[in-house]
Amino acid sequence: MAIDKSKIEEHIRGILIALGEDPQREGLIDTPKRVADMYAEVFEGINYTNDEIADMFKKTFEDDLFIQKGKDMVLMKDIEIMSHCEHHLALMYNMKVAVAYIPNDKVIGLSKIARVADMVGRRLQLQERIGSDILEIIKKITNSEDVAVLVEGEHGCMTFRGIKKVNAKTVTTTLSGKFQSDPMLHQKFITLVK
Repeated sequence: MAIDKSKIEEHIRGILIALGEDPQREGLIDTPKRVADMYAEVFEGINYTNDEIADMFKKTFEDDLFIQKGKDMVLMKDIEIMSHCEHHLALMYNMKVAVAYIPNDKVIGLSKIARVADMVGRRLQLQERIGSDILEIIKKITNSEDVAVLVEGEHGCMTFRGIKKVNAKTVTTTLSGKFQSDPMLHQKFITLVK
């Protein structure tokens, strides 16, 4: 389902009126269009399933692979993303993602890991689901069952409203295969990420 920018504009006008604003005043005339354009960009990931994202970023390398199959770990960390909480539409920010996997027969292009994380963040999300979506997509692309994802971030719904705990961070891990069954590998992943 494509994002309907005209409907977003219509509803933003209604929100402005509900807030007691005049959507015809100079500073707000173009606000509904600007918000619709912004939403189409920041929520782009809503347009794609995890399978479609995997197909989009499935560039892998099999030639000249100098890894020990099932033993070497690939880790990318400090991937910065943003997302929006599905409960309050509040920004989830200062988010960093780490993704590790044990290659099977192929490795994914490094930029593709960051692109997967970014696209998954471009949805109305829960932080826990960001980790599980990234894990599922990386498993599909690499054909590896051994994947680990750590996500750390701050949530606007915790920091600037409600409880207002400004520096509160949420950390989630999603693990599969050896990262889940081997405590030493799990610990190695956490140590390398931190």
